Amino acid sequence: MFVILADRTSRHAAGPDRGHPGLPCPVPSLDPAATPFVMGAAAPAAAAGLWGRPRLALTLVTLPLAVAAFFRDPDRTPDHRQPDADVVLAPADGRVMHAGPAAPEVAPGDAPEGGWQQVSIFLSLFDVHVNRSPYAGRVEDVTYRPGSWHAAYRFESATENERSEITLRRVDDGVGGGDGIGEADRRVVFRQVVGLVARRVVTRVRPGDVVRTGQRIGVMKFGSRMDVFLPPEVQLTTAVGDRTVAGETVVGRWPGEPGRPASSS
Repeated sequence: MFVILADRTSRHAAGPDRGHPGLPCPVPSLDPAATPFVMGAAAPAAAAGLWGRPRLALTLVTLPLAVAAFFRDPDRTPDHRQPDADVVLAPADGRVMHAGPAAPEVAPGDAPEGGWQQVSIFLSLFDVHVNRSPYAGRVEDVTYRPGSWHAAYRFESATENERSEITLRRVDDGVGGGDGIGEADRRVVFRQVVGLVARRVVTRVRPGDVVRTGQRIGVMKFGSRMDVFLPPEVQLTTAVGDRTVAGETVVGRWPGEPGRPASSS
């Protein structure tokens, strides 16, 4: 049994996180983008039932259940407790396919001194496809680029596939999500990249939004990848082949500010 929540208008809808206050919900919820797909997948079963074919209808009902499972949206720790200010969390469930220096032709422009580091996560059809912000801060830019649909694990998918690129900046200004990071000015760039099967990326944040670490920011439909770009001072804590859980797995860590111990969470 699943609960489908109301949709929020467009690709860049306001209100980036619906929130799950209190204790985790015992009934799995679905991302709002599931509604048309689940209804479409349920149509054959409904038709078989109307035609008096109960056994066929029972068999076909597995299809909408499988589609609903793809759009499942489980609660994670950041829904109930804010992570430490120094940690960078995985934005997606999946397997790490790259962790290290970013290739110049793939990395965003305006690189920090020393260049970007990159963590890329491949999502299979069986992974949760709801995406979360890897870090907290104010959204400076959201850029959507249409493109091809190469398999998400191929190198060229990072530059040629449909994708949405989000730039976050976190400063201790009282409004940018930077409380507790001292004098630091931190910037993170991450991308939702669709793959061979996935054909649409949904991003639910806009420039000016303030997001929390681990907050829901969108969904990718039917297999894809996420890239996270971090400045060189961030210590990567993941490696190629690792499994990640969005909002749970720590993929990087900023060093603590002088006079403040580094986080241990």
